[in-house]
Amino acid sequence: MNIADKLIQNTIKTKNPSVIGLDPDIGKIPACYKMNVQSKNPLEAVADVIYAFNRDIIDTIADLVPAVKPQMAFYEKYGSHGVAAFEKTVAYAKAKGLVVIEDAKRNDIGNTAQAYADGHLGVVELLDGTWSPSIDADFLTVTPFLGTESLYPFVNVCINHNKGVFVLVKTSNTSSGEIQDVVASDGMTISQSIAKYVSEQADVCAGKHGYSSIGAVVGATYPEEAVSLRKIMPKSYFLVPGYGAQGGGAKDILPCFNPDGLGAIVNSSRGILYTHMSSEERARCSRQEYLLSVQAAAKQMQEDIYAVLKNKYRQMIY
Repeated sequence: MNIADKLIQNTIKTKNPSVIGLDPDIGKIPACYKMNVQSKNPLEAVADVIYAFNRDIIDTIADLVPAVKPQMAFYEKYGSHGVAAFEKTVAYAKAKGLVVIEDAKRNDIGNTAQAYADGHLGVVELLDGTWSPSIDADFLTVTPFLGTESLYPFVNVCINHNKGVFVLVKTSNTSSGEIQDVVASDGMTISQSIAKYVSEQADVCAGKHGYSSIGAVVGATYPEEAVSLRKIMPKSYFLVPGYGAQGGGAKDILPCFNPDGLGAIVNSSRGILYTHMSSEERARCSRQEYLLSVQAAAKQMQEDIYAVLKNKYRQMIY
């Protein structure tokens, strides 16, 4: 099954076009996860807590959402132990039937770009000459600012290994316009130029629903730009950050979708993991209490997004 189709299938099943970001902040993870840790290595101890935390989150939301999005930076900072926790998280989420979007924003040129593509999405060569998946995420976020030659390895891996990418087109942060809104000599903004490239590549990875796994990151915080970008990329899937803690609301994400209710997956990380509980509550809650609050936050997000989509797009297919 085309990976975009799997994302769509999960979305239809859950009636939920949202993705939960797995951004483990050790200072915000409830205290109950930090008790009785056995490892003597302090970095390994943190990684053990992160994986236990992620596993519980995944178990709690696996039937509610189509996908999860672990952000590599929160794992890499703990070195090899953190990366090991990341790899175990990816495998556990996939075993639960979730689509895994790795948010690592990788890229370079030439064989370095190929190495990123192989390691995160494709296969790597072993000592005996055989090949094996490594991190094996379903999607990877990639930066386009080294030009089209840097994107070809990722597109090829998507074709050859049924994977997907979300190319940074219009990000949700407040300073994104300093570069992405600059108007080029052809009259298009940088974001629109990148969107044109994404659209040109889309057909090579289109699934039965017509959507491509060559997608784009388009922030919920810029709904007006999303209108023009959706016109340029009608069949590319959008990963939509900026919902919740960054200020984007349910109505802001509407331009990212098509009338069938598909075409976008909306991310919330802090809003699901942390902001629904105060630091004092996280210091004294049980795992069960915490996970019930995560479940409630995920359900509330689903209800809010689904309601505005259904009101706007009466013919959506789920």
